[in-house]
Amino acid sequence: MLKEFKEFATKGNVFDMAIGVIVGGAFQKIVTSLVNDIIMPFVAIFTGKVNFDDLTFTIGNSVIKYGSFITTIVDFLIIAFSIFIAIRTFTRLNNKTKENIQKLTNKDIKEDDIEEATTKLCPYCYSEIDIKATRCAHCTSVLEDSDVLES
Repeated sequence: MLKEFKEFATKGNVFDMAIGVIVGGAFQKIVTSLVNDIIMPFVAIFTGKVNFDDLTFTIGNSVIKYGSFITTIVDFLIIAFSIFIAIRTFTRLNNKTKENIQKLTNKDIKEDDIEEATTKLCPYCYSEIDIKATRCAHCTSVLEDSDVLES
């Protein structure tokens, strides 16, 4: 079991995921700062309030902090939009790369350029022999049609 865990932990995917979690945590701090220090003060111009964390209402003995919830929603929307833009950009670049590779590999093949095979490989010694041969000239094996590998 320890050996299996070691193999799992040393695979590239685990390390990639760990790096993603660390970078994501740092990115979340940047977005929280953006929301609290830049966006919410602009919103305060229209609402007259910079810190939404103070917005609450009370029901019985419970305090509902809806201002903090609004700030968290803005955080989430910015993070989600940033991830959407990053994935969209990555997907477009990946698709463009695939298109370029496909253009390079797909050559215009004309029917005149295609030649019919005149040789085949012996399935026993893998020597090249005439396509009509029934016995290999190199190893003298008897060839059946189903045994032949075309080159």
